[in-house]
Amino acid sequence: MPIGRIRQRVIKGKKIPHNEKVLSLFEPHTEWISKGKAGVPQELGLRVCILEDQYGLILHHQVMEKETDDKVAVAMVDAAQSKFPNLKGCSFDKGFYNPGNKKALKDNLTLLVLPKKGKRNKAEFEEETAEEFRRSKRKHSAVESAINGLENHGLDRCPDHGIHGFKRYVSLSVLARNLQIIGHHIQQKKLKRIQRKSG
Repeated sequence: MPIGRIRQRVIKGKKIPHNEKVLSLFEPHTEWISKGKAGVPQELGLRVCILEDQYGLILHHQVMEKETDDKVAVAMVDAAQSKFPNLKGCSFDKGFYNPGNKKALKDNLTLLVLPKKGKRNKAEFEEETAEEFRRSKRKHSAVESAINGLENHGLDRCPDHGIHGFKRYVSLSVLARNLQIIGHHIQQKKLKRIQRKSG
């Protein structure tokens, strides 16, 4: 397969469509990720999407193979609600927005924070400047903390091979992160108890 692409590119001088390019011989599932951020504008790997609750526990995660954020939003919420039926609100960043997602998610959630990309009309502007929307959007930065926590504790580089190994490693990283958060909550409760007794 790579030999055919080399022949096509070098000898015949044809362009290879981006989705057909092999970015890694050893990990063929590897994708080119354009982050759009200063410093590291592109990365090689796979996107991982997480859904976190108000206590910092990761309720659901998904390895996105040839998918973008706007393609997984509804499926993520549906999967999380099947495990946690009390899930009534969810906050997303602009990357998850498309009109279909907004309509489908509004039917399933009582509180939806899904900012629109680009120019907003008057109704959208009023919705996005409402106090509850803004308050929930400010809490959204905690998800970035969970992502950094996963990366800092080993998920920035996967030592396992193949797509199944990658998915297993991501699942174990999410489990480890949840155990760490639970341990932190238990530790904080014990510290408060000790402070009350000594104070």
